[in-house]
Amino acid sequence: MEQQEWAQVVTAATRAPSIHNTQPWRFVASADRLEVRYDATRALPVLDPTGRQQVISVGIAVEFAVVALAAAGHLSEVQLLPDPGDEELLAVVRLAGPHDPTAEDRELAAAVERRHTVRAPFRSQAVPAELLDRLQAEAASFGTWFKPITRSEEEVATVFLISRAEEMEQGDPAYVAELESWLRTDPAAVDGVPVEAVPSGDPHARPSNWTIRDFVVGSRERSEFNPAGDPDAPPPDVERPTVVLMGTDGDDRVAWLQSGRALARVLLQATAAGLAASPLTQALDWPATRTRMRSRLSLVGHPQMLLRMGYPQEGPSGAHSGRRPVAEVLTVREG
Repeated sequence: MEQQEWAQVVTAATRAPSIHNTQPWRFVASADRLEVRYDATRALPVLDPTGRQQVISVGIAVEFAVVALAAAGHLSEVQLLPDPGDEELLAVVRLAGPHDPTAEDRELAAAVERRHTVRAPFRSQAVPAELLDRLQAEAASFGTWFKPITRSEEEVATVFLISRAEEMEQGDPAYVAELESWLRTDPAAVDGVPVEAVPSGDPHARPSNWTIRDFVVGSRERSEFNPAGDPDAPPPDVERPTVVLMGTDGDDRVAWLQSGRALARVLLQATAAGLAASPLTQALDWPATRTRMRSRLSLVGHPQMLLRMGYPQEGPSGAHSGRRPVAEVLTVREG
């Protein structure tokens, strides 16, 4: 493919979500292949010391590239960790021949641009069971299980572990400093989490049974929920989003990449169906709470992603996070 075509594919790949929008990837393109590499300079040593969440992020970018290629008329094959001697080379996407794009190919490619993380409350509309079944089958094709948290005892246990992990993180000065280093106040920032994308209120004051990550914990006092208006008025309805846990049998780099690819397909299929999503990964950040989740939920395998899903409210749903210029992350080799 020509340089401009690869640039379009990489533009789609870089739309992938990543932990704290660190965008820990670099790409090297040649005539018939795209190398997807881990950029260790963008590591999160406190939050993600093993690189697990960043490798998952790279897996999402790999699959976004596959989706873009299919919509552009190219079959592709993905090889994970192709060179044991090159730890930064996480995947190679090879062109495998021409492809007649389907309506679904084009729909998913369009969803790449529309998808963004929504941390605001969702509407009360339930996610259809048949859509969850379809997302489950999509994840399974990448060796990743997809488990909706539906039983009350599972929900109670998961909510507790998220709250416990959030408390541990907020009490760690190194974690708070690292978090704040990736929060951006400049609307033109090309990485990090824009402050406009973070709900202004304390997440703990939201009438919800699921606590989102508090990105500005270091700059405000904790508050408790107190409904505005008549003090005798009944409390508002509690937001109850659909929450799903995704995981893999193994817990190595291949498993992380595969779960990222599965997550990419889940997010794009969900976006195409009108859903939005945001991660609830606090309980998976800490080895202790991640291990406890395995036992409390009797999981066979390793949890990789906890995802909050639902139908977004009408109107603006938060700022879109910036992306590094393609020229900064893509190298094209001749021949």
